[in-house]
Parts: sequence; structure tokens; C-alpha cells
Amino acid sequence: MSSIIDPRTGEALTSPDTGQDSQASADQPPVRPEDVIIDLNAGNIQQVLEASMKVPVLMDCWAPDSEPSKQLMAVLERLAVEYGGAFLLAKLDTQANPEIASQLGVQSVPDVKLISQGGLVDGFQGALPEKQVREWLNRYFPAPEDAPPSPEEQAEAALNEGDPAGARDIYQNLVSQYPDHYPYQVGLARALVSEGRRDEARNLLDNLPPEERDAPAARGVRASIEFGEQALSSEEIAALGDRTDSEAQYQRALRQVADGQYEAGLEALLTLMKQDRAYNDDAARKTLLQVFDALGADHPLTVTYRRKLFALLY
Repeated sequence: MSSIIDPRTGEALTSPDTGQDSQASADQPPVRPEDVIIDLNAGNIQQVLEASMKVPVLMDCWAPDSEPSKQLMAVLERLAVEYGGAFLLAKLDTQANPEIASQLGVQSVPDVKLISQGGLVDGFQGALPEKQVREWLNRYFPAPEDAPPSPEEQAEAALNEGDPAGARDIYQNLVSQYPDHYPYQVGLARALVSEGRRDEARNLLDNLPPEERDAPAARGVRASIEFGEQALSSEEIAALGDRTDSEAQYQRALRQVADGQYEAGLEALLTLMKQDRAYNDDAARKTLLQVFDALGADHPLTVTYRRKLFALLY
């Protein structure tokens, strides 16, 4: 039986002959997959539990015929190396080891358990998306300083950099991997709106479960679709020329919002409110609220301009 390696030192945590702890080394060599990932079975489970006295063990209970299991395993294997050996990843094939799975109380896969000091600390079930897995791990382990951006972060960056097609590709891949994680479908709809593919985005939102369809994130994307449909075209905006009346100000602001220039659009709407609150039955204030809905309650611009709106009203 091979030794379990302490990835932080490169030394054996347990000896296959004596089971005694080894002397830690001052050096910390680069972590390799074989240092932090082990296949769990009846022959080494006791050794793995002994190892948990020194370093936490993340036990991934999976099955070969479960696609969600295999998806999650790929994420955990990558994170085990990325986290620099903060934990060992022990993979248990529940079909090959049904007795161990039964003893652990595994009823469905994937089932992930965090073991430390020989006891269960926490766990989760189901193939969580990578972002949620990272958030869960970060409750117990410091996030790696050089951690690569998650797929969600990459998609957001693509949108912010004016690359909606790149964001769409990322979200389509995430949707195919996690079809029941509806925020990815909402993200895909946002990318489609940014590409001008509003009908596809609306159809995607319409097919969400009712509770997801009516949630703030989906309502926000619908608001973005409406902005694009209501706003004048760039040519029509140019035709307004030097007009400074309320209608011209409103149409320019709406076009800015539809183009994703949210801060400029919000500022213009707030200015219009100050100058002509009665314009078109308080349209500036109502549109501000729609933009807040589109951006989400936690967006910095929502927080800033909601405060400005409150100050203006009260």
C-alpha cells in the first residue's frame, strides 16, 4: 500500500509499514495531482482517515454511470491541485465499493464529505457549479491567490469588454453541463440580448420554471429587452440633433441604457427628473426603477443611483 503524501511538505503522512507520521520537510515542492488525489477503497480507507488527522480530506462519492458525478469530479480534481494541497481529494467509486458507501450513508451521487480529525465536518450533495464549489471550499480553506477566474467570471468579463459572443459561448457550455442551474440560462439570455438576439433571449426566459421566470435576475433581462425595443435607433438619435427638450433627453438616455451605457443613462434620467418630473407621466423615475431591476439590487450603480433618487425624492 502506498503512502499518503502531505502536499504541503512532500513528505509521507502515514507509512505503509508503521503508520507513523513522518518528519515534515521545510521545503514545499509544487503540488502534483498524484500528491493530492487518491482512489478510495477498502484497502486504504483507514489510512485516509489517519491522514485526516494531519490534513483535511475531501471525500468525493461518485459513480461511473453518473454524468453529474463525472462533471463534479473534474472540477474537484482541478481545485485539489489549485488549492495547493489544503486538502486531499479521496474519490470513492460507490458502485465498486457499495459497503463503504452504505457505511457512509451515501444515498445518491455525487455526495461530497469533508473529513477532518477523523470526523465529518460538512458536505454537500449534487453537482454544484464550480463557483458554488469554490464558495463552499472557501468556508474552510483560504482561496488561492493566483486562482484563475471561474467560467462565470470569464463570461462577465466578456460582457463588460464588449464580447457578448464570447460570453454566450461560455454560458452555453455551462447550460449544457448544468441544465438545472437556471442562473446560467439567465446569463445566456443576457448575452443574447447584448448580441441583439432579443427574441431568442425572451424565448429562453419564457421557458424557465415560474419561480425562476419571475425572479429579479430574469426580470432584469426582460427589462433590458424592453429597453432595446423601446429605444430609438442610433440613426434616429442622431436625427434629434441639438434638441434639448425632455423628449430628446429621454430618448438619448434610453438609447444609452439599451447600449449598456448604464451610468450615462442613469445620470441622464436623474437629470431629467430634476428638470421635468412630470414628463410623460414620471417616465424618468419609472425607467430608473427598471434599470435598477435590470442591473440587480447589489450592482454598484444600483446602490449609488438608488441613493441619489432617494435624496431627490425626499
